[in-house]
Amino acid sequence: MRVAIMRIGEVDAHVVERVQDGLYKAFPHTECSVLDNVIALPKEAYNAARKQWHSAVILSKISDYVKKVDARIDRVLGVVDVDLYVLRLNFVFGEAECPGKASLISLFRLKPQFYGGPEDKDLLFERSLKEAVHEVGHTLGLGHCGNPICVMFFSNSIFDTDRKGWAFCEKCYRLVAENLSRRP
Repeated sequence: MRVAIMRIGEVDAHVVERVQDGLYKAFPHTECSVLDNVIALPKEAYNAARKQWHSAVILSKISDYVKKVDARIDRVLGVVDVDLYVLRLNFVFGEAECPGKASLISLFRLKPQFYGGPEDKDLLFERSLKEAVHEVGHTLGLGHCGNPICVMFFSNSIFDTDRKGWAFCEKCYRLVAENLSRRP
């Protein structure tokens, strides 16, 4: 599988590099690259009343991009550093097509400072990797898992993200392997 990481707006390059490194470990036989171009946040995604960005609008831009890129890229993971939401939820850490080729994570609520803690780059890297693997897992057709330590467990709060690991449980890993083996 070939995954490209797309920076959208201002994003910490070190976090993106760590996510890139982690995706190699989470997915067997994965090639992961960071796209050179940084795209702007789509203005129409911003909701001034909520002071948040609608993730579906950004995800749609990533999806449009996927259709135009090199056919050798299987998935695109967008990374933003703004507060995301979807309708009926206060916020989301990310969103993905399930199944599909486009996914998105936000670093905004993954930072310990958001919760009043001190800056902790290692914790931010760990949380970012978990959310990236989770969203790319959705692009492979995986739903949420009931195992609270599986990376595919739904994170209703940062506590759920911190509790789970960055790897798939045995059941979800089998699904990943099956889905990757079906690729042409």
